[in-house]
Amino acid sequence: MLAAAVGVVVASGAIVGAYGVADTVQSIKPGIHLVTAKGKTPAAPQVDAQSGAVNILLAGTDTRTGQGGQFNNSADLAGSSGAGSNDVTMVLHVSADHTHATVISIPRDLIAPIPDCPGPNGGTVPGADAGMFNTTLSRGGLSCVVLTAEQLTGLSIPDAALISFDGVIAMSNAVGGVAVCIATPIHDPYAGLDLAAGTQTLVGSQALAFVRSRHGIGDGSDLGRISNQQLFLSALLRKIDSAGVLSNPLTLYQLAHAAVSNVQLSDTISQPTSLVSLALTLKSISMSNMVFVQYPVGTDPSDPNRVVPDSSAAPLLVSALRNDTPLVLSGNLGVGAVAAPGSRPAPAAATTTPSPTPPPPASVSPARPSSAPGAATPAPTATAIPLPSSVTGQTAAQQTCTKGN
Repeated sequence: MLAAAVGVVVASGAIVGAYGVADTVQSIKPGIHLVTAKGKTPAAPQVDAQSGAVNILLAGTDTRTGQGGQFNNSADLAGSSGAGSNDVTMVLHVSADHTHATVISIPRDLIAPIPDCPGPNGGTVPGADAGMFNTTLSRGGLSCVVLTAEQLTGLSIPDAALISFDGVIAMSNAVGGVAVCIATPIHDPYAGLDLAAGTQTLVGSQALAFVRSRHGIGDGSDLGRISNQQLFLSALLRKIDSAGVLSNPLTLYQLAHAAVSNVQLSDTISQPTSLVSLALTLKSISMSNMVFVQYPVGTDPSDPNRVVPDSSAAPLLVSALRNDTPLVLSGNLGVGAVAAPGSRPAPAAATTTPSPTPPPPASVSPARPSSAPGAATPAPTATAIPLPSSVTGQTAAQQTCTKGN
C-alpha cells in the first residue's frame, strides 16, 4: 500500500515547486529488474492513468544492513543481514475500472510451494514443494517474492517495491505521526513498545515498533501483526487523504522525499512518469473501496507455529482477484484488532451487490491482466463476491483499534 501512497504524493507534488520536485526525483533509487512469470518487462506507462487492472507487490525487509541506529549492533547484524527476509508482503490489486482496490497481506509464516527463482549472481535457485514464504527474498531477491506471490494470488504482478526499517520511520516522520487507537495496553519488550490504551500518535522509531510488534498484539502471532499493520496503513492513508496533508506543500514534499528516498522500486515503475500514472490511477478510489484482507490460512498440521493456505477460502479469494470482482468482507477483523467504540462497519461499494453464489474457484496460476497504455478498460463488474468469515480484514475507512495480549 505504500506504493499507493508514493504515487499519490508524487502526483500531488506539482504544488511543491520546481526545486522540490527535482530534488525528490533525484532521490529515486535505481530500479530493480524483475524476472516475471512471463519472462518479460511491461512498457512504462504514459503520464496519465493506467488502463486496465494494476498489480503491485510491496515487500518489507527485516535486514539490519545499512540501517544504523538501534539496529547497528552485532546481534542484530548477525541475525538478519544482506537482503534479509520479507517479513511483510502485500499485494495491491486495483480493479480494471479503477473503482476499487484490494490489499492482500501474505503471512510471513505461510508454508507454500516456492517456484524456481533467479539466483542473485545468475543461474537459478531451485524451488521447493513447501517452503516458508518469508525466505523468498533471501532465496532469490524481489523477483522470487513476486513469483511466489503470483502463484498464491493468481495475479500477474509486473511492479514491485522494497522498503526497509528506515522507510517506515521516514514516512511516519514526514506526516507528523500517525494517530492509532489502542484498545488495551500494549507491552512488547522484543519490539521496544509500551503503549497505554487510548489514541496514540506514533512517529519515528515508535511507529516502526508498532508495525513490527508481534508478541504484544492479539494472540502474539504474525497474524495479529498483520491486522495491526492494516490498521496503521488505513490510518496513514486517511491522514494523507485529509485536507491538512494534501493542502500543505511542505508536508507533501517531505512525504514524497521520504518515500522515494527509502523505497527501491522495480524498474517498471521507477520513472517519475510511472509514479504520476499510478497516482492518477488511484486518485478516484474512496477509502471505503480500499479493502485490506489477510490471505486465508489455517494451522499447518505438521507445525502449530506455521500456517498453510485455507483450502476453501483461498480459492474464493483467488477467483475474485483473477475475475477482477469487488470483495465484500464478512465484518470479521483480524485477531489483533477490534472495532473502535461507536464505529460502524464501512459500507460496501455502492456499485456492488453481494451475490449469494460466488463463481467457482479459479486455478492458482497467473494470468497477466492488460495494463499497457491504450489497452481497453473492461466495463465495471456489477456483482461482488462475499468472502467467508475466515477471510479477515477491514476497509481503509473503518475505524479500528489494536488489541494488546
